Amino acid sequence: MSHDTVGIAVAQFAPSASRAGNLADISDAARTAASRGARVVVFPEYSSYFVDPFDSSLAENAEDLDGPFVQALVALTSELDIVVVAGLVERADDGRRVRNAVVAVDADGIRAVYRKLHLYDAFGQRESDWVEPGEIVPPQTFEVDGLRFGLMTCYDLRFPEVARTLADAAVDVVLVPAEWVRGPLKEHHWKTLLTARAIENTFFVAAADHPPPLGVGHSMIVDPQGVTLAQVGTATDVAVAHIDPAAIARVRRVNPALDLRRYRVTPR
Repeated sequence: MSHDTVGIAVAQFAPSASRAGNLADISDAARTAASRGARVVVFPEYSSYFVDPFDSSLAENAEDLDGPFVQALVALTSELDIVVVAGLVERADDGRRVRNAVVAVDADGIRAVYRKLHLYDAFGQRESDWVEPGEIVPPQTFEVDGLRFGLMTCYDLRFPEVARTLADAAVDVVLVPAEWVRGPLKEHHWKTLLTARAIENTFFVAAADHPPPLGVGHSMIVDPQGVTLAQVGTATDVAVAHIDPAAIARVRRVNPALDLRRYRVTPR
C-alpha cells in the first residue's frame, strides 16, 4: 500500500427503527474502517432510521441537518479523523413526507448534502408516497486528501445522467448510499450498474447497501476500469480499498471517452 493512496470504506449494515441502535452500528463500523486506514467511510441509505414497509413513523423520526444524528456523526468523525457519508431521513416542510438525504460529515460539520433525485417508484414500490424528490442543483462535492468526491443515492444509479454531471464536476470518486431492494436479477443489476457508471465515466465508485433479507448486500468499491477492488458480500461488515488517485489519469490517457463525447446533460 503506497503512502499516496487514500483509504475508502463501504460499511454494510441493516438500519432499523432504533435510532440509537443505528448510531451504535455506525460507530462500530467507522472504528473498524478507521483501524484499516480508511479516510472516508460510506454507509447505506436511510442510515439514521428505516422501517419496512414505510409508515408515518418515517416523518416522526425525521431530523434536521443540525439534529442529533448529524451531531453524533460530527463527534465520531472528530474522534477518528475521518469523513462519514450516510443516509439521513431529513425533516421536510409538509410534515408528512420526508427528504431522502445523504450527508458528508467531518469534525467541522457537514461538508456536503445530497437529496435523492429519482425516487423508487418502480418494481412495485412507491417511495414518492413518503419522500419528496430532491431539487436539481449543482453537484454537491467535497475533497479529501486531494480527491474530489460526489454523491448520489440508490435508484439514481439507473439514470446515467446523474453520474455524468458528477464527471463534469471533476469528481474522482462517486459515493452511493443505497437500499437496493432484493428481487429477481436485482443483484445482477446492482453490480452491472455500479461497474457501468465507473467505466463510462472513468472514475471510482464506492457503494454501501443494506444486507439481505431486504437489500442485496454486495457493497463494493470499483475502479475506473470496472474492476472490483473490495467487496463485502451479504454479511454486516466493512470493506476498505486503498485507491491510487493517479489511476484516473492513467485510464483517461488510454480511454479519453469523456473528451470524445458529443453530448451534454441538460435538466428536464
